[in-house]
Amino acid sequence: MKQKNGRIGNLPANINIMNPVPNKDAKTITSLIRKNGKVTGYELSDGRVLSKREGVTLAKQGGIRGVAIASRNGSEYLRSLPDGSESNNLGDLPTSPESLG
Repeated sequence: MKQKNGRIGNLPANINIMNPVPNKDAKTITSLIRKNGKVTGYELSDGRVLSKREGVTLAKQGGIRGVAIASRNGSEYLRSLPDGSESNNLGDLPTSPESLG
């Protein structure tokens, strides 16, 4: 999706603090781990389950495809790269039955 007037779609273009370049063997997020409705982790396409912090770290290293790093209230988190499709947005992914700890 193209940037126009400082926006990407309906979002400000500068919402992401980092857009990591994925490695050739980068995984995708297939489902979310939630606790009390809040995202606490991610399940990857290779079956690994990561905490939110581990996911951000791996994404910064290029290990997760299709995500950017954003920050809210000083806490970093992953968000989908805007591409015009809502079907692959993180918030639209299923919740995994896996749990952390």
